[in-house]
Amino acid sequence: MKLKSAMRGLIPAALFSMMAGAGLVQAAGTAYVSNQDGGISIIDLAKMEVTGEYEVGGKVPRGLGVTDDGKTLVVAVRETGDIALIDTASGKVTKRVKIGKNPEFVRVRGNMAFVSFEPTSKLGPPPKPGAEKKDDDKKEGGKEGGHGHDDDDDDDKEPAKVAVIDLKKGKVIRNIVGGPETEGIEFTADGKRLVVTNEADNTLTLHDIKTGKLLKKVDVEKHGARPRGIKLSPDGKTFIATLEFGNNFLVLDDKLNPVKTVATGQTPYGVAFDSKGERLFVATARAKALEVYDAKTFAKIKDVPLNAERCWHFTFTPDEKQILVACGRSDAVVIVDAEKLEVTGKIEDKKLPWGVVTFPRAMGSLDQN
Repeated sequence: MKLKSAMRGLIPAALFSMMAGAGLVQAAGTAYVSNQDGGISIIDLAKMEVTGEYEVGGKVPRGLGVTDDGKTLVVAVRETGDIALIDTASGKVTKRVKIGKNPEFVRVRGNMAFVSFEPTSKLGPPPKPGAEKKDDDKKEGGKEGGHGHDDDDDDDKEPAKVAVIDLKKGKVIRNIVGGPETEGIEFTADGKRLVVTNEADNTLTLHDIKTGKLLKKVDVEKHGARPRGIKLSPDGKTFIATLEFGNNFLVLDDKLNPVKTVATGQTPYGVAFDSKGERLFVATARAKALEVYDAKTFAKIKDVPLNAERCWHFTFTPDEKQILVACGRSDAVVIVDAEKLEVTGKIEDKKLPWGVVTFPRAMGSLDQN
């Protein structure tokens, strides 16, 4: 296990948490970036530079989340079909928890982690309906770590699942059966139910967390194909689901009833509100932009050109002054000023960055503080 000067110049997580809570630290913290061609890059947010890397003991780490106390990083590792629990102080993997084939999306809530995985995945994304695969889609398989969609043509699709892991016990306590190609994961306002996006059959499904029971299925195909991101507004009244091949996002009420669609640039994926629920941010991969909307009216505020390739996931910094966008094929994390809505810089990360979260935890496409 290698820790490449990971904590050099950084405040230890526990001390930082106490200092931040006391108002002694304003603009600092740590960002963690999963790299499909490497491990986890560690970014010192005070310096806005990579200070080290955690190895995960397998190839293609993708989804990741951090516990409330910042002590443990939860990382989905495709090659080994498990999650790695990393101690952020030492950089060591303290435990591996077997999940299943093709684990991808991670959400951490309290002492539980929720991880989507796809038992029948064969890698490589599906073409847009009625069209051949584009070159950039073809590259998603193999080395670059696709999402596992070639099985869309299979007759024997097995539904994807969400593994529910007790982090204290370090084991899977149940599997929740989703639809084929489960992607995004979100919680209802009461924390008792789980909403997942299912790409292959164009549905959103609602599940009871304790029992795994399917409570509701929402067909979104008439609104747009391939649901990816899913996010609940801070007031708990509105869900947003990005529809990648619809080039729009779907607005739903708190009972998952569709309300309206809003047009976006090409291939929207990552989505997040700011903490006040005033603005909605959407990463549009092929449009190469971070799009900003009024979170009440959904009127477009601004497109922020990223000039970077495959920008899927992003996070606010803990002070909400900046946004970090992981742009895989540009081997960079793009920095956006959250108030001016302008790109202010880039952090090189030459290992195909996939996702990004911070500690202290912040709003983002993979997290919600």
